[in-house]
Amino acid sequence: MIGALARKFFGSANDRRIKGYQSRIDAINALEPEVAALSDEALKARTAEFRKQVADGKTLDDILIPAFATVREAAKRTLGQRHFDVQLIGGMVLHEGDIAEMKTGEGKTLVATLAVYLNALAGKGVHVVTVNDYLARRDSEWMGQIYNFLGLTVGVIVHGLDDAERKQAYSRDITYGTNNEYGFDYLRDNMKYRLEDMVQRGHSYAIVDEVDSILIDEARTPLIISGPLDDRSEFYNTIDTFFPKLDKTDYEVDEKQRTVTLTEAGMEKIETLLRDAGQLKGDSLYDVENVSVVHHINQALRAHTLFQRDKDYIVRGGEVIIIDEFTGRMMPGRRYSEGLHQALEAKEHQPVQPENQTLASITFQNYFRMYEKLSGMTGTAATEADELFDIYKLEVVEIPTNVAVARLDEDDEVYRTQTEKYAAILAEVERANARLQPVLVGTASIEKSEVLADYLKKHGYKQIDFGNENAMEKLYAAARAGKPAKLFAVLNARFHEQEAYIVAEAGVPGAITIATNMAGRGTDIKLGGSLEMRIMHETAGITDEAAKAAKIEQIKADLDRFREIVLKAEDVVELEPAKGDRLAKTATKPGGLYIIGSERHESRRIDNQLRGRSGRQGDPGRSKFFLSLEDDLMRIFGSDRLDSMLTRLGLKEGEAIIHPWINKALEKAQQKVEARNFDIRKNLLKYDNVQNDQRKVIFDQRVDLMKDESVAETVADMRRAFVEDVVTKHVPEHAYAEQWDVAGLKEELKRVLDIDLPVDEWAKEEGIADEELLSRIEQRVDEHMAAKVAQWGPDVMRYVEKTILLQTLDHLWREHLIMLDHLRQVIGLRGYGQRDPLQEYKSEAFSLFEAMIAHLREAVTAQLMRVEIIPPEDQQPVLPAMEAHKFDPNTGEDALAFANASLVPAATAHRDPKNPASWGKVGRNEDCPCGSGKKYKHCHGKYA
Repeated sequence: MIGALARKFFGSANDRRIKGYQSRIDAINALEPEVAALSDEALKARTAEFRKQVADGKTLDDILIPAFATVREAAKRTLGQRHFDVQLIGGMVLHEGDIAEMKTGEGKTLVATLAVYLNALAGKGVHVVTVNDYLARRDSEWMGQIYNFLGLTVGVIVHGLDDAERKQAYSRDITYGTNNEYGFDYLRDNMKYRLEDMVQRGHSYAIVDEVDSILIDEARTPLIISGPLDDRSEFYNTIDTFFPKLDKTDYEVDEKQRTVTLTEAGMEKIETLLRDAGQLKGDSLYDVENVSVVHHINQALRAHTLFQRDKDYIVRGGEVIIIDEFTGRMMPGRRYSEGLHQALEAKEHQPVQPENQTLASITFQNYFRMYEKLSGMTGTAATEADELFDIYKLEVVEIPTNVAVARLDEDDEVYRTQTEKYAAILAEVERANARLQPVLVGTASIEKSEVLADYLKKHGYKQIDFGNENAMEKLYAAARAGKPAKLFAVLNARFHEQEAYIVAEAGVPGAITIATNMAGRGTDIKLGGSLEMRIMHETAGITDEAAKAAKIEQIKADLDRFREIVLKAEDVVELEPAKGDRLAKTATKPGGLYIIGSERHESRRIDNQLRGRSGRQGDPGRSKFFLSLEDDLMRIFGSDRLDSMLTRLGLKEGEAIIHPWINKALEKAQQKVEARNFDIRKNLLKYDNVQNDQRKVIFDQRVDLMKDESVAETVADMRRAFVEDVVTKHVPEHAYAEQWDVAGLKEELKRVLDIDLPVDEWAKEEGIADEELLSRIEQRVDEHMAAKVAQWGPDVMRYVEKTILLQTLDHLWREHLIMLDHLRQVIGLRGYGQRDPLQEYKSEAFSLFEAMIAHLREAVTAQLMRVEIIPPEDQQPVLPAMEAHKFDPNTGEDALAFANASLVPAATAHRDPKNPASWGKVGRNEDCPCGSGKKYKHCHGKYA
């Protein structure tokens, strides 16, 4: 109450921030006449001038006003579009590293050019992140006109480019691409052998389009580069044959938690089936030898009970392709991990691809947090503001619309059954179609969109065939005649290729479009239709310029007329007369695009995205949701008693509940689901942060290794450290000579170093100490390596050392990732012992990391001590080019540079004991430069 009163007098925090930009907007507007008077050459020259100012010490904030004025003028000259004042505000919010929430149709793509241009002047590269390749290409070409005009270079990263093309695109001032391409390029870069093979040049500034979709929805699953394991397709197919033999009493499904478990009867039945199929080892399903079998049984059970075809995945061309539940888009190339995708392939009787092993992975959260500055834009972020700030430290700023929104958002209608709901939707569609009002019907899945499509077909509607070049002509002809065409289009993952065309034409009079959640991403729905889309489709085969111009004029006349029809397609509704009134009253509901939601989504954001398709830039519009108690959200999260209560209240078949309280109750249910999903993502991120800390150390050290001309000192330190560890293990400090395990020491040195040292004879010498024994072993090992260098030459040895070091690091890092994955799967059980699983995971992961470093020293030393180079007769060894990593699981594909900074030696000159930054690279066995008297590896070089 008090907060509402304060906002009324002082405005909200968002309002105050918006007002704070007004002075700069006024300054930009004041510069407009001066900038408009410049010639094209003079306008372009301002870019070089701004760059010089930045190089001379000015900040980007210092030149924001003239830079924004320059971009606005360039947009007017190249695109014929002038940035509105509210778009200038959006540009400032992006520049400040926050999220600009702007309604659909407010020109977010144009807004980004302001912040992109300003930050590109720093010369570090700007990344613009889009949701698909189509938008990356489109925006790079469309907005690229502004950047090219002003003398900046633009690149685009899409699927199918080779490394040379990618490196060239990243070298440009501005690079467009998808979140997947950026993330995978980062992982691949850290699997390369040479710095010159890496394609990215750093992470300075990124603007994320559809920021809520990319940073929240798609961030639920990590990016993984993997290599195939052994083919076990028969195993998956065998397990799949068990499930038709189970009934519903053999397992329990919890849809709310998305889990399924076998009952005791189910376990016994599965155990019998496995035994009969020869897949059971030992007597019991839960013997330790059957851990893998149990895991795959559980994955197959999930595939059959929790994953639905045409909702969670689609089968096309012999492949099971995942469908993003938030956008409805197919995600080719993405696969579920841990055998779940193979279980789905077996369920659908498709070829079972080999299971993959993780070679490198990163979450979108941790990838995008690497950027020095990150910002984003979307039409719907306010509902997820807490998560965006908590994880990415991004504030959401709601940008006012240029023209007030004129859309009418009506209360939901709630029916008892889906049949009643679909009948109500059909009736509403028919009424809208009769007055030629375009309708966009939103569904939550492909399955529901096709149910609605079949429903329309049964009632005399025909689906538009977009395989036909003149697919829309019947609809245009009916609109010109002022008659409903009774045609509809379906937009879902099955018709992914025609997405932009279907969406662009959803505003034609009488158009009916059924769409999954992907509706309209990146494409505006303009009332009357899209001029650009129609010109592209209808003039493609016309070569005569006069005929082409005539056709364009005809299209423009069509669109003007169509827009008027849509604007006038108002709905006059008769209201119930009030008490005492004899005559019924009427209400007029606006024309424009009519949005009909067929059910509520778990996230309010997705509902808002659907509603936001209507009412762009001040256009009239309507939206209404039709729900039933059988919808997933109502069924899983609603009250079980609601149906019986409505029956007792006398709700008849075909009647609906309509009340603002219902809307509020639904919104609260959605908020609870959103909060629960946020907690799940936040908890998963805590675990991934542990791996991410290790990954950053690994990748950074790996880059340092590749920068070094020679790693000879590094491998020498590793060799000495290994020898010291082995000697310490078998010859304890301050122990008597008779307590030494001389035989064990000799055997270990022979096994790893492949040299036979007279350790037993040395140990018999009178008065020999452990330090003397260690010194002799190190001397003989160093002599052995020196002989190899003398034999092959330092250049060959330098190549061999770096190759072996990087290959070994990669192999061990890959195995370490597998160990962490396995640890994650079982660590939750520690909670039963009243221990925090996260703290346990951190401790165990650190121990595994230390063990990996020790294994690294031993493996590199062993390989270098054994390695032999056999060149052709009478020739010196030829050094091959050091190629980028291939995905070969036998040699290791990943990027593990050892984490211990003390492994890398350095020059010792000009070291300040109080300033570690002046120490450079310190050998692990050197005295610590801090003056403590300890060796560096036991002091500041100790990994922590």
